[in-house]
This record gives sequence, C-alpha cells and structure tokens, in this order.
Amino acid sequence: MIISLKKKYTLKVDEFQFRCSIGKNGIKKNKKEGDKCTPKGIFKLNKIFFRHDKVNFFKTKLKKVKIMKYMGWCNDSKNQNYNKLIKVNKKIKHEKLYRKDYKYDYLIELSYNTKKVIPYKGSAIFLHLTKDYKPTLGCVAINKNDMQILLRIIQKNTFIKIY
Repeated sequence: MIISLKKKYTLKVDEFQFRCSIGKNGIKKNKKEGDKCTPKGIFKLNKIFFRHDKVNFFKTKLKKVKIMKYMGWCNDSKNQNYNKLIKVNKKIKHEKLYRKDYKYDYLIELSYNTKKVIPYKGSAIFLHLTKDYKPTLGCVAINKNDMQILLRIIQKNTFIKIY
C-alpha cells in the first residue's frame, strides 16, 4: 500500500484524502538537519509510537511501541546514535517523544535516513498529529481523527511517497 503526498497539503490513501501539514520550507530532495524541509522520496512506515496514557486501545498492522518518559530521538549529528531512538540524556541533543502537548500522542516513524544513517542528512522524520495545520520542522502531520482512520487501513508494508 502506498500513501501519497503530491500536493503540499493532501495525503491520499485509497479513496481517503487527509488534510496535512509539512515542513515550513516545503519538500526537498537533499534534506539537511535543521532545514525545516520534508524529505522527498518513498519511505516505509516503520513503527507506531503512542502515549498509552492519552489514547485508547487501537488496532493497526504496524508494530506498536508505548512512549515512555525516558524516550527520545537523537538529532545530534555528531553522536553515534544519530536518528535513532535513545534514552533521554542531557549530554545528547534529542527530540523528546514524551511531550506535554498532543503532537506525539501518535507518531509513526518514517524510514528516512534510517538504514545507513548519514550525519546531517536529517533526523526524527515522523507522521504525527496536528490541530492547526501549521508547518512542521520537516515531519508530516494530520489530525487525530484522520490518524485513527489511517491506523486502521494501513498494512504492515505501507509506504509513503512524498513528491
């Protein structure tokens, strides 16, 4: 199954169309850390991370991971764990996954720069939640109702095509 994002603000999955937001500086083929661009390409939807204290039980074909207070995503290009899930450490720059707001109540890891990680190429590229559709720092964001629909219809080997 392929999810497509051709127009800047529409995700298409089968007969469904979801409004979305993307990086503040648009879609870019040669993404770099901190450029506020959403990467262009085809990426596998890996795991769904979720806040078990904020969301109800849900069914999905993706592997589910409960977000814990100690979880972060390394965005320190000089660190050996760059663009990987880490235990939060003040010495390592990271994106906290356990947030006070709602944005990471559901978050799907995209396979951008994950197999052979290249420093400075960009990290923490997710499909996460939004309420206001303001531009992101490079992720794709949809509202909670749309995410709940998406989680039910996507398959284990679903990809997102951003172009």
